[in-house]
Amino acid sequence: MAEPTQQPPAGQKKIPVEFPAQLKGGVYANNMMVMHTREEFILDYLMVGPNTGAVTARVIMSPGHMKRMIAALQENMGKYEQKYGSLTPAEEPKGHVGFLKE
Repeated sequence: MAEPTQQPPAGQKKIPVEFPAQLKGGVYANNMMVMHTREEFILDYLMVGPNTGAVTARVIMSPGHMKRMIAALQENMGKYEQKYGSLTPAEEPKGHVGFLKE
């Protein structure tokens, strides 16, 4: 059975979005590094294990988009905690964690 097509609100057009096959499974990250310049934020998502690590995704966005993303994350965390209960932030790694580029 086909899923129903959602109609966009009046005055807005529907834009088809392609989802590349290699991204459908997502990527796992247990760490993130954030850097920024005046024009953009760079978010590197990493999978860090014992004695090794790898960047699994990099997202680059404008400061305006970053601000909206933070608001969306806060809103969704609030909804999550209303449904499943309050969360305690994960403990930060002890000591200095350094990364080497090869």
